[in-house]
Amino acid sequence: MGRKSIERLKKDAEALQRRMSELGPLMRGSVVRIGTKNKQYYFSLNKDKKTKLIYLGDKRVETARMFSDNYKKLLQIIEKVTILNMEILKRTEC
Repeated sequence: MGRKSIERLKKDAEALQRRMSELGPLMRGSVVRIGTKNKQYYFSLNKDKKTKLIYLGDKRVETARMFSDNYKKLLQIIEKVTILNMEILKRTEC
């Protein structure tokens, strides 16, 4: 992380928080294609040790992928913000 100033670290964290607010709709899970002969698209979510599926058809696949991608981007941003905030906290006097 180098020796960035606390002010710079805070600005970086604020920029990442703005990116979080700009992501739009999100969903945890993934788009899957199920079937042997006639494969169909579903959105799959594992919740409470059970897999939940919703049928997407062809028309909603891209929207569902975008929602899922937004969730993955959110997780990446959260990881970055966490590292920045840990560094800020470490440098802050009690």
